[in-house]
Parts: sequence; C-alpha cells; structure tokens
Amino acid sequence: MRDHEATAADPVQVGGDAWLGPSAVLVPVKRFSEAKGRLAPALSPAERATLARHMASRVIRSAGALPVAVVCDDREVAAFARELGALVVWEPGRGLNGAVQEGIRRLGQAGVELAVVAAGDLPLADDLGWVTRFAGMTIVPDRRHEGTNVISVPTDGRFQMSYGPGSFARHLDQARMLGLPVRVVNAPRLAWDVDLPSDLSAYSGRPWASRP
Repeated sequence: MRDHEATAADPVQVGGDAWLGPSAVLVPVKRFSEAKGRLAPALSPAERATLARHMASRVIRSAGALPVAVVCDDREVAAFARELGALVVWEPGRGLNGAVQEGIRRLGQAGVELAVVAAGDLPLADDLGWVTRFAGMTIVPDRRHEGTNVISVPTDGRFQMSYGPGSFARHLDQARMLGLPVRVVNAPRLAWDVDLPSDLSAYSGRPWASRP
C-alpha cells in the first residue's frame, strides 16, 4: 500500500475511545485504480477498478453483525468503507503486512481480542461470523493452498502477518510454533479469490460492467 496524498486531516476511526467488543473483521483494501493488474489481459482499468469495489463490498458485508474495519491508504477507499458502515484504519506506507499488523493492533486497542482478517478480493464471500466461534486461530487457505484468504489472529501482538507467496504454510507454521490452537478450514466460497483471468469464472455475470 502506498500513501496517496495522505494528510493529518484523514480520519482514523479505530482506537481512541472506540470499543468494539471481543471480535471484529479487518479487510485490507488497495487503491481501486491500482488493483488486480494481472487481470489486464481480460479487463480494462475501469473494469478492474469496478470489480475491486464489488469484491471489497461483498467481503465487508460478509462481516454481518461483527464490527468491520478497512485498513487502507487511499481517500476513495476510505470514503467507500464509511459508506458501507465500516470503520477506517489509515495506514500509509507500511505495505500489506505492516498495514494489517497495525490494523490488528488498533483493533486490540478498541477491545478486540480476536481479529478476523479477510482478503478484499473474495467474490463469493459469505458470513464470516462462524470464524469467531473457535477458541483459537482459524485459517482459510485459497483453493490452491498457497495463500491465506481468511485468518483469525489474537490481537496481543504475538502473531506476525506474513502475506505473499506461500503465506498459508508460513502462517500455519507460526501458529503451531507459538503453541496457539489452530484449525484449517477448507471453505469453498472463501477459498476463491481473484488474481488471474481464469479466476473470473466465479462470476456468472459481469459485475465489473457497472458499479456495485
């Protein structure tokens, strides 16, 4: 994630006097105009931006009754998140892992003990509430068992995020190394993310043709 003309006036809505309860969902969302570059052979820049908005909206709404926060560094994304009733964690210049790590810390300051981190590109995302009904960590890998699409982590700072190729194995190994209870759930709807043109087969229509 990069800083896009961030200023001190940009609101950070998680922390301070906020009190969210024991569990919350955190969704990292990249600037829409820069999202999903690997889909360029199939979609125009405008279509990729619209698709990114559509998927992020689906994931945010999948939080259901849980508090949800979006970690971002882009004004358009922040406004989009607030329109959907999400809180905003403004974290420019940290990269994905740093931004998510700080988002988890901020949720912890707001009373959250377990943060459910969900990727923003899950076109079939549904209720995430079940992830919190386990006294430990839950990891939902992508359908290739390479990436981490959903992960619940304690907010006490022991667990360090490690996104990138092979993140599923690294996250699982770290949980075990720390002695944390962990379960791996192969949830087909949450396992489907969109990185390549072939991944668009998750859609029966063309939601990127219009704004969600």
